[in-house]
Amino acid sequence: MQGFAWNAVCIDCAPDEYDAEVAFYRDLLGAEVAEREPRWAALQDPRSGMWLNIQANDWYVPPVWPEEVPAQTKMMHFEIRVDDVEAAVTRAVSVGAREASQQPADRDPSRLRVMLDPAGHPFCLWS
Repeated sequence: MQGFAWNAVCIDCAPDEYDAEVAFYRDLLGAEVAEREPRWAALQDPRSGMWLNIQANDWYVPPVWPEEVPAQTKMMHFEIRVDDVEAAVTRAVSVGAREASQQPADRDPSRLRVMLDPAGHPFCLWS
């Protein structure tokens, strides 16, 4: 197949969450802000080369976790592998995340934790 190359994942957020969202993923992942405009930023992980874009949109509605249809549900989430889940939770909270109030009942919390980024997007820390 020609003409297609995976470039990045883009996360939407509200304009008033934009700075916090950029800083959060920069600090959590150790990413570099490669480009930044008033409502769009491109972050790159220098170790893996992965790109993450952040885009502020006036229409953004944060997802609800756990899902409560018909409220806005998550469309995707990140799976972030860590060496120590408890230490990773502490670090994520220190840079702006919060632990989701509900965790999967069928998963060991010492091996997996659902977190929410500053704009409300869920992500999992797991080992």
